[in-house]
This record gives sequence, structure tokens and C-alpha cells, in this order.
Amino acid sequence: MLNSAPPALTSETWTTDVNEIRELGRIDSTKRTPEQTTIGRFWFVTGPRSYNPIVRQVAMFKDMDIVDCARLFALTSMAGNDAYIAVFDAKYTYNLWRPVTAIRNADQTNNSSTPRDPSWRPLGDTPMHPEYPCAHCIGSAAVSTVLQSVVGGEIREISMTSPTAPGVTRKWTRLQDYSDEVSAARIYAGFHYRFSTIVGKDMGNKIGALVASQMRRAESATAQPR
Repeated sequence: MLNSAPPALTSETWTTDVNEIRELGRIDSTKRTPEQTTIGRFWFVTGPRSYNPIVRQVAMFKDMDIVDCARLFALTSMAGNDAYIAVFDAKYTYNLWRPVTAIRNADQTNNSSTPRDPSWRPLGDTPMHPEYPCAHCIGSAAVSTVLQSVVGGEIREISMTSPTAPGVTRKWTRLQDYSDEVSAARIYAGFHYRFSTIVGKDMGNKIGALVASQMRRAESATAQPR
């Protein structure tokens, strides 16, 4: 599912993305807008709590009966779990350092374009596992892809609240926008480089598409006369 290793520490991609998160992801960033800060904090929430409320709203939007609801929750749970298995396999294969480690130790990379900042801190507390690729990105993309296979990309407004951003409600009318926001949030939070979010979304889209195709084959087989 993952076709490439993270970029070399002297590459243009590494240089661009490290310097981007150095500015956008630091706790005292002057480049991150107030809304971006809110988005970063909002998506500190992870796991099923970060997507099951959206699945429920999609089921209500489609006015699904109890059997179809159960199938939809099963499919999104399968996609989410498959995504986490794939991403953690990759994380511990590549064992890439997080921005907080990379920026504080940038003098070890032989890249003069990424200067060391020993006091750099991210917006939130860095998760305690390797960086590459982005787990939150793969999970949201996998779930979003499954949902889009059921209802299409355009939906009536869906919304979510988060325990990590009290009083904030985020809203979307496209499932892709929800998934893209999750990925952007990991940059704003100072947790993931942009290249990692891109790879995570790509993996999630492929996993979601695979789960959706299995659903269609199963439905086709069930519909066949016996």
C-alpha cells in the first residue's frame, strides 16, 4: 500500500516541508491564523471518536434502515482499522523523527537550509510514535472514501464538535473537505510534515476504495438468484 520511503534529509521536499512546519506548527507561530490554530486543536481528537459522528450523520442523511446502518458502520470500522494497521506498519518500518525532534536536531542533517532551533515546540503534545506517514490522515481518508462510495461527495451539511476544542463546531458540505481538514490540522499542530499527510491520504483513499469494492462484490453476490 505504501510505495515510497520518506524523502532524504537533504532533499527539496524535506527542506520545504520542515521549514513550513517550523513556522506553521510552532506553539507561538505568528504565521498560523486563529482559525488554523482552532483547527489544529480541534483535531487533537483521534480514533473512532473523530469519525463515527460523521458516519452517523451520513446514515441519517440517507435515511438508512437498521441493516444498512449496521453495514455502513461495519464498513467504516473495517476501513479505519485496516488503515491503522497499514500506517503503523509503515511508521515502525521507517521510524522517521517527528518535527519536534528534527527541528531541535537539524544540525545533524547536513542541510544548511534547515537551521536548528533547540527551543522549538509544537502547538500540541507530540504523539509518542514515529512520524511517517500520518495516521490521522489515513484514517479520515479511508472513512471518507467509504462514505463517498455510498452517498457521493456532495452532502447536506455535516458537523462535529471536539473535546479538545470546547465550544467549537466544524461544518462541511463535502466529505473530501472533512478529510482534507484533518490532514491540514496535523501540520498546524506541529505533528506532521506535508509530505507525510499527502502519503497518508493516498493510502487511506486506496484502503477505503478497496473496502468499498468488497462491499459492492458482496452485495452483487447476495443479489444473485440461487
